[in-house]
Amino acid sequence: MIRLDDTRRPGSQQDLDAARQFMPIPSNGVCSRLGDKWTVHVLWRLSLAAGRRLRFSALKKETVGITQRMLTLTLRNLERDGLIVRHYFPEVPPRVEYELTDMGVEALAALQSFNLWLRNNLPQIEEHRRAYDEAGDNP
Repeated sequence: MIRLDDTRRPGSQQDLDAARQFMPIPSNGVCSRLGDKWTVHVLWRLSLAAGRRLRFSALKKETVGITQRMLTLTLRNLERDGLIVRHYFPEVPPRVEYELTDMGVEALAALQSFNLWLRNNLPQIEEHRRAYDEAGDNP
């Protein structure tokens, strides 16, 4: 399981120095993948599983609202990017399990800071959205 702890203080000098050095990597599809509706949910579910491994049916059951087709596409894309590995067992009926790779664990760890920032700033974001929507004269 990936812990989302609060040990770093947002807005610290260390955070400000890191922000000044930030240089985005040219578009490569990875940010789009991590920003889609299901990817982070699937990675998170795998991180909670014993051995970071789950069967397709368990993933579908635990990822509320995802369709079989979307889960299949999400898993294929995550496998293609190296964030998960697919294990096929030629049994009757066939069994397939998906496992989080070390790179997948690292991706979740990288998202931890953003998750903390979001948790700390979501009320302000929601207030800004409300004020913007109420103004009504926005393009």
